[in-house]
Amino acid sequence: MPPAAPDVSFGPFFRLGIEHIFTGYDHLLFLLALLLVCTRWRELLAIVTCFTVGHTVTLGLATAGLVNLPPPVAEPLIAFTILFVGVENVLRRGTSGSARWAPTLLFGLVHGFGFATVLRDLGVGQQGGALARPLFAFNLGVECGQLLFAAIVLPLLWRARRHPAFVRTGVPALSALIALTGFYWLVERLLLG
Repeated sequence: MPPAAPDVSFGPFFRLGIEHIFTGYDHLLFLLALLLVCTRWRELLAIVTCFTVGHTVTLGLATAGLVNLPPPVAEPLIAFTILFVGVENVLRRGTSGSARWAPTLLFGLVHGFGFATVLRDLGVGQQGGALARPLFAFNLGVECGQLLFAAIVLPLLWRARRHPAFVRTGVPALSALIALTGFYWLVERLLLG
């Protein structure tokens, strides 16, 4: 008897996308590092859009089996993105830059491979199975999870940024902690696979 095809209804994959964000601490930390230095809506929109476009492209291509970046490669790269953005925040002294959209797009491509692992492990799109609905539902769930996280965190960050001490010491300190966490995860994932 052949294995049962995965349930491809919208709701479970939408919930799975949200759950993946809220249990994917590396993705949340990357997003926090980006939000930490956003001071204007225009910056925020550019960064979130670039990250979304990047991870949507590789999520779709990898789930469809058109490109592949195995987890032992993708996971250390995801940790590197966190390390990079944390260090960049420290070097920029808590300010964002207009050119930040380019690395965010590139790093979004990397994070998409991590998202795709979840769908591939469930058998989505394999052996002629349904791809479009679960992919769309999961990605929409990921986006909603990210937007919910940003809606909670961003007002707190913008309120804290009103205080010069937070901008002067808090942002660099949080960025350094983010960078150290990214470095730890990078070493752990390289050594432990």
